[in-house]
Amino acid sequence: MLFEPRSGRLAAWGNALLAGLVSPDEAALSIVGEDAVHRVAGLPGEAGPVGLTLALGRLRGLGVSGLRVALPAPGHPLGLSGPPEFNARALEAEEAVVCAGAALGLVPEVTEAGPAGDVHVSVLWQCLPVREAPPADVPSLGEAERELAEALREATVVLTRLDVAASGPVADAALSAYRARAEAGREVLAPGYPPRAVRVLALAQRVDLMVSLAYENGHGGAVAASEMAARAEALRPVERVARRALVAAYNAAVERH
Repeated sequence: MLFEPRSGRLAAWGNALLAGLVSPDEAALSIVGEDAVHRVAGLPGEAGPVGLTLALGRLRGLGVSGLRVALPAPGHPLGLSGPPEFNARALEAEEAVVCAGAALGLVPEVTEAGPAGDVHVSVLWQCLPVREAPPADVPSLGEAERELAEALREATVVLTRLDVAASGPVADAALSAYRARAEAGREVLAPGYPPRAVRVLALAQRVDLMVSLAYENGHGGAVAASEMAARAEALRPVERVARRALVAAYNAAVERH
C-alpha cells in the first residue's frame, strides 16, 4: 500500500483548485478519495462544520493562496511552524495542512465505523490558528531527490546484510500494484505540479513502501537483539528522508510561486 496522506490529497487538490486548474467538485471528490465524507470545523465565519467545497471557497475568501503539508514525528516537527497547541494536534495526527496567505492550519480527525470489510471512514478537519513562519526542515525538491537516492542505496546495503525480507512475493505484489496504478493513468499529484515533484513523490512512496515491507515481513536473519536494533537504526533515517521528500513534493506548487 503506497503512502498517500490525507493532508497530501487536501493540499495537492486544494492547490489545483486555488490555481483554477480543477473545479470545486473535482477537487472535493479527489480529496475524499475512498473515505465516506470530509468536513471542516472551526472555519472563521462558520458556526459549525461545513463540506469541503464550501470550506475551500471560504479559505480562498480568507486570503489563502496555497496549502502546505506537514508530516511531523516525535522529535521531528517536519513542516510545522507553531504555535505549540497546533503542533501538538498535528503530531498526534501525524499530519496537517498549513495555509499560505492566512494564519490557519487544518488537522484531520479520523473516525471509522462499521464491520470489518465494510468500514466507513469520516474525516473532520479542525481549522486552527498557526504561526506565520517558515516551516521546519522542509528541503527543496533537488535536495529531497538527492537525499532519497542516497538513503535508498545505504538502506539497501544494510538491509541486505541483515537479511531483512524487503523482497519476495509480498513486495512483488505491492510493486505490481504500484505499476498498475501508474499504467491506469492515476495522477500521482494534482494538475499544476512540476514534473520533478511528481518524480520525487513517486520515489518517496517507493522508498516508504520498501521500509514498510521490511518491517512487515518479519526479521529475516536479524534475530539477535543487536541485529534487530541495527535494522531499526538503518530504517529510521530512511523513513525521515522519505517524509521530508513527501513534504517537499506536496509543497512544490506553493514554494515555486
